[in-house]
Amino acid sequence: MKRTVAKVTSIVLLFSLALSLIAGGWGTTVAHAAGLTITGSGGGNEAAYVEWAPVSNATGYNVYVKAASAADTQYQQINNELIRKYASYWRADAVGLAAGSYVMKVEAVSSGAVTANAVSGTLAVAPYDRSGFAFSANSQFGTGSGAYNDNGTLKSGAQVLYITSQNAQTVTLGVKTSSSGTVQTGVGLGGILTLRQKGYDTTPLAIRIIGKVTASDLSGQLNSSGYLEVKGKNNYTEMNITIEGIGKDAYAYGWGMLLRYTGNVEVRNLGVMLFPDDGISMDTGNANVWVHNNDIFYGSAGSDADQVKGDGSTDLKKGSTYITISYNHYFDSGKAALVGLSESAEFFVTFHHNWFDHSDSRHPRIRVASVHVYNNFYDGVSKYGVGVTTGASAFVESNVFRNTKDPMLSSLQGTDAIGEEGTFSGENGGMIKAYNNSVTGAASLIYANSSTGTAPANATSFDAYLASSRSEAVPSSYKALVGGTAYNNFDTTVNTGVSAAAVDSVSVVEQTVRAKAGRLSGGDFSWTFNNSVDDASYAINAALMSAIQGYTTGLVSVGGNSNPSGPTPTPSATTAPTATPTATPAPTATPVPTATTVPTATPVPTATPVPTATPTTGAIVHNFTTSGITSSFFSISGNLSTSKGTVVYGGLTLTQCLKIESATSIGFTAAKASTLTLVFNSEGTKVKVDGTSYTITNGIATVSLAAGAHTITKDSTANLYYMKVE
Repeated sequence: MKRTVAKVTSIVLLFSLALSLIAGGWGTTVAHAAGLTITGSGGGNEAAYVEWAPVSNATGYNVYVKAASAADTQYQQINNELIRKYASYWRADAVGLAAGSYVMKVEAVSSGAVTANAVSGTLAVAPYDRSGFAFSANSQFGTGSGAYNDNGTLKSGAQVLYITSQNAQTVTLGVKTSSSGTVQTGVGLGGILTLRQKGYDTTPLAIRIIGKVTASDLSGQLNSSGYLEVKGKNNYTEMNITIEGIGKDAYAYGWGMLLRYTGNVEVRNLGVMLFPDDGISMDTGNANVWVHNNDIFYGSAGSDADQVKGDGSTDLKKGSTYITISYNHYFDSGKAALVGLSESAEFFVTFHHNWFDHSDSRHPRIRVASVHVYNNFYDGVSKYGVGVTTGASAFVESNVFRNTKDPMLSSLQGTDAIGEEGTFSGENGGMIKAYNNSVTGAASLIYANSSTGTAPANATSFDAYLASSRSEAVPSSYKALVGGTAYNNFDTTVNTGVSAAAVDSVSVVEQTVRAKAGRLSGGDFSWTFNNSVDDASYAINAALMSAIQGYTTGLVSVGGNSNPSGPTPTPSATTAPTATPTATPAPTATPVPTATTVPTATPVPTATPVPTATPTTGAIVHNFTTSGITSSFFSISGNLSTSKGTVVYGGLTLTQCLKIESATSIGFTAAKASTLTLVFNSEGTKVKVDGTSYTITNGIATVSLAAGAHTITKDSTANLYYMKVE
């Protein structure tokens, strides 16, 4: 048995362009430069990370990322919340990276000046595997990527919330709550999601969990059953939401997730521990949901004898369809996945590359649905693998079943009829098409048309039909013994979102799943089961439960803590342009509270988003989201607002504006002939510059200026988010 633990923390809301980090299959790089030592770095799925040793006398750090082949002018500063302090090192994760090669740069800051810096080696970033029914061309939304594009980058205009143990109840976000565009401020993570239930706001939203966030931290934000509800207005409502953990130590601890009436939702890179009843429940009217790369542990014991490990880990039912469950690591789950409860119509689900690590049953247990089960690793499963009932059809392809007692079952026939009845199901049977699976150590497996299993072929009472090719149609003469349904051959007639080339050879499945399933780098909690005991046991593992209950976070604080009044960050080897944004203002590091500490509300930082476009040399920029009314170039008087909605411009997500009112005035002096660009929301129609009215078109006003002094004042009421003189 081996147990490894790390840590987590608090803080912060942000809507912004989000270069951030996650990864799997990390490399390690050690780099030294001017007193700063990078001790580890790597790239993984649409993310990269860097770790470094603390620098003596440093008050904070800035972190940047760029494509490896790009000029240093292309460095993008990552959000402050993605920089975290641990007991003996610092770490920054950048998520939202398209596949490719990147480098990261770290700067140490003291008294507002950069005192040391270092650059990582080349970091290889791979794409997530977007396969399965959540990505079927036949599905309603065509994707389950949530707030992200299918290339891994954030969608245009996406909002980002950073959720920690300290701000989960106090974080705020403006949500559109009417057809006329009324914006209401949601308070707390649950409050924000409740406002989105009205169905008017489909803005892409990435909810980023940092550290161990407990049910107590979410007090008042969960429903009466202990779930965080992601809920739409009615069946299959477009949501465009991603809930993701940052780094390798983010946890939903003591709470579960309930998805209902949603469309296009993604849940990834989380450790789910001690959940009530179900872990991640897709209950009623969900479409295009993608649950992947999570570590799923024990839930809290339920009242029934079969719920000592919690109930369903990843259940879906009541019309939820076009779902992909992939690359998750199930640690001794009692019931991994129920698929279907009271459905009468066909629906579609994919399970691939999951690691069923000594779990017991329901991998999955299927009613009615058409389900593609491929490239999963069944690793010492004490009861059964795939089970079908009620006319369900399952295509079970290229999986590895190691010491799985009953790899495939159909209710009231085959293995179930001769020894498992009462353990599996008393419902009508379903049909399984099996192809190219590796099965070792099974107690019973009966094929309809082959003696390759553990018993002679039985065309009447069987567990599965053994196909000779993946494209073979199962003859309609093979039927469920009870219920009389035939296999529907969905895998040859509908778009499954999986090509033949996307299916790994069964010879590499175990290696691939061990390396890639679960959280980044395998997460910060590892456990090695004792095969000689745990393969056959479905009792709770007391030592594992104790380790889960005793888990503590290793995170000390969140934020880079660089000096908000510091100068433009100094580049590393080659010079960055003077237009590089100034260091991200950051709040004082927030310590992780002890059990008796009552956290105070965490202030919203004024993090500086970095434009995706190449900076324009000589441009003087003012961003009201990050700088308020403070400027060394512009003289600004007026009132700020964060309730006027969000504007996306030049790769930035802007959330704070200057209200252009009668008393508002902005003065500045241009050294030479220049162009003034003003960025508004949709409310205003005109603005005055030097007393002359200029039209605002699609939120932009552009004015040619002579050298000299200039003044911006009100024409119509408007809201100014950003301005640039170049």
